[in-house]
Order: sequence, then C-alpha cells, then structure tokens
Amino acid sequence: MNDRETSSSPEFSPLAFDEDLAPLPEYKAAGTTEVDFSGLLGEPLKLHEDLKSGCGGQLWPAGMVLAKHMLRYHGEKMKTARILELGAGGGVVGLTVAKGCPSIQHPLYITDMVEMEPLMQHNISLNGLDDRVRARVLNWGEPLSQEIIDFKPDVILAADCVYFEPAFPLLMQTLQELLTLVPTATVFFCFKKRRRADMQFLKAAKKAFTVAEVHDDDRPVFSRDNLFLFTFTHKS
Repeated sequence: MNDRETSSSPEFSPLAFDEDLAPLPEYKAAGTTEVDFSGLLGEPLKLHEDLKSGCGGQLWPAGMVLAKHMLRYHGEKMKTARILELGAGGGVVGLTVAKGCPSIQHPLYITDMVEMEPLMQHNISLNGLDDRVRARVLNWGEPLSQEIIDFKPDVILAADCVYFEPAFPLLMQTLQELLTLVPTATVFFCFKKRRRADMQFLKAAKKAFTVAEVHDDDRPVFSRDNLFLFTFTHKS
C-alpha cells in the first residue's frame, strides 16, 4: 500500500454493500514473509505463514491495514498502553506494534486458539521479541483468564476476525467482556467485507458499542478492496 497515494475518492460505507463481493484469500505454501510497511519499520517484520494449524496462519489484508495504521498514527500513544490482540493468527498486528514501538512499557499479548499458539510463539522469537510479547490462548466466548483480567488491556487489536459467521456471537461476547473490564479501552477493528453476514456483525456492534470509522490517509485505497477500519468503545 503506497503511503503517498492521495487520489480523491467518494465516501465509503460498508453498509452500502449487499452481496458477497470478495472471496477468501488464496492459500499459499508455508514460508516467511518480510514487511516494512512502506519504510515505517526500520527493520522489517519477519512473519512465518503456515496454514497447517488453520487459515489464521496466513497473512490477511486487514492485518496489514491495521498494523500500518497503528504505526502511522498511534506509535507514541502506545508507550503506556496495555495492548491485547484478538485472533492474532501469526501475530502480524501485535508484533508490528511491538517492533515499531520499542518504548512500550508493558508486555504485549497476542492471542488466538491453541492451534495457533506455536506459530505465534515462533514469530515472536523470529523477531527477537520474547522479552516483550506474550502468546496466549484466548477462545472467544470463554471467560477471560485471570492473567488477562489482571493485565487490564486498554487497547484491543482485532483484524479480519469476521470471516466465520458461527463465531460472531462468541467474538461479540469477548469484546463486551473486555470493554466491561476496562470501560475506557479502545478496540481497533479492521475487516474485509466478504458477505452480507459481516454487516450483521457490524450492526450488532453498533448496538453494543460506540462505533466510529477511523481516519486514515490510505482509506481511499483500502476501501476499494472492501476493507474497513473502526474503533469500538464502551457505550456509556
């Protein structure tokens, strides 16, 4: 994605789409990818991709958009944040933040199902972040662990978490628990619109949370690919 692209574009609304417009990404062979987000990372992030544990092992577009957004707009703000990534897969968003913001004062948690834990840990070590990032199992819909409760995350990262419709209620439950635990927390939520059901999740989120579309100079670019970026906050 080109940081310098500034072409004008009409206002986009994900709710304007009615049909399945975007297929799932093509699966590719296991391997290691390096990304520097148009030079925002001085040293590229190394991300091993491996689908043997599930589709979360692949790099998906919303993760790239959210990772770049956090680098460009929130780097300095992350110093004192308590950051938790949901549905991390290989961990691209959380690891990018940890690598790009070395002055973060607290450990950063990347979480997913137990099948993804070895890949998350592998990518932590691959980038020399073992002392700053923790990989943990967090199953949506299940009670938060005592470790997460004690951590009290106030920045929650979630990218491409709306691709499996039966999990939507479980994801919503976990988001509600996190925002109840820390009412001042902010969820950064990025997804690629693939089907009508994705919009039902967003409508449910608007009932449960205060939802705002996020400013990003690349929005005219990634919106063309049906990618959308929001914040969710506690509804008073």
